[in-house]
Amino acid sequence: MTDLAWIDAAFTAARPQALGALLRYFRDLDTAEEAFQDACLRALDSWPRNGPPRDPVAWLILVGRNAALDGVRRRSRLEALPDEEALSDLDDAEAGMAERLDGSHYRDDILRLLFICCHPDLPATQQIALALRIVSGLSVKQIARAFLVGESAIEQRITRAKARVSAAAVPFEAPGAAERAERLSAVAAMIYLIFNESYSANAVADRGRAPLCDEAIRLARLLLRLFPAEPEIMGLAALMLLQHARTPARADAAGNAVLLEDQDRSLWSRPMIVEGLALIDKAMRHRRPGPYQVQAAIAALHARAERAERAADTDWAQIDRLYATLERLQPSPVVTLNRAVAVSKLRGAGEALAMIEPLAPRLSGYFFFFGARGAFLQQLGRMEEAREAFNRAIALASTPAEAAHIRMHLDRLAADGDAG
Repeated sequence: MTDLAWIDAAFTAARPQALGALLRYFRDLDTAEEAFQDACLRALDSWPRNGPPRDPVAWLILVGRNAALDGVRRRSRLEALPDEEALSDLDDAEAGMAERLDGSHYRDDILRLLFICCHPDLPATQQIALALRIVSGLSVKQIARAFLVGESAIEQRITRAKARVSAAAVPFEAPGAAERAERLSAVAAMIYLIFNESYSANAVADRGRAPLCDEAIRLARLLLRLFPAEPEIMGLAALMLLQHARTPARADAAGNAVLLEDQDRSLWSRPMIVEGLALIDKAMRHRRPGPYQVQAAIAALHARAERAERAADTDWAQIDRLYATLERLQPSPVVTLNRAVAVSKLRGAGEALAMIEPLAPRLSGYFFFFGARGAFLQQLGRMEEAREAFNRAIALASTPAEAAHIRMHLDRLAADGDAG
């Protein structure tokens, strides 16, 4: 096997399971991370020559564990290794791990890792930043983009979080029921940020991150097993399912992004839509609305329009009302930017543009702000201003796919100018 892209995708998908198991074994965050990285380096040497293992997760756990133990031996020199009980509460089950193909054996490890990263001794911003880095392996740059803050700020959050976990001697155990409930909000936010980073427009051209969407949905389902009557977790799962259902239609054959209104809705995943609609309907019956439920309700309106195969059937008035509710529950310039799209459908680009202009100082580094602003200006016939906004968007694009999408608008502007 020589497909390095596949190997990278396998590392991304295996990271939460493998790192969770290694952390349970060594009870030290840095040691677990180093063990996983060592295992990945050895995989890069072995897998292209020998082919992929039957179970990449088990392979990485086994090799990472052995690499870390070798490091302990080198550092201890002539000192005897500690007893097995001092290193881990695991039995020596290497052979069993190598033979098992069922990932369900790693689920407790993943949840343990999630709740450790979201320990209440850490501020919420550090909890989520640490979990995104440790659990999903997102880069500092990717996390910074998700938070709309600078990379140095995120780097500091992660460093401080690791130091606090180490200094506080956080127990590397799955928390009890009371502790799980206290940390639920941070864990849910972290899961959605993992999903959102991999689902966002830059993921259209980055197929290697696609497994993170499935992983985030799987983690939400696991949370539902722990909290089966919590409507916000139902809403979280529904939101991700309804958004991920559109994935097959989000890019054309050339890999270019396709806007929601232009997507071939017959490509949307019906099983995901059915599951997502059932979850949001069940959540709303609890009459305890939260941000995830409101966002899922918006996604549900788009999904229900799919039945007629026409984006024109979308209930934009209801979407506008739901975004207004979301602005009250979770004020954010990005929420207002999204609401402006619904307003443009209902009351025109002029009102939408007036809504987003005050957001400019806070979204000055946000690709989608300038893309939306350019589109509204173009609809109003203010072509030179639209061109300026689109050029700014291209400068902020993080992938070729984003830049190509904006260039398409610039090409249309040029064609309209030639025609004029």
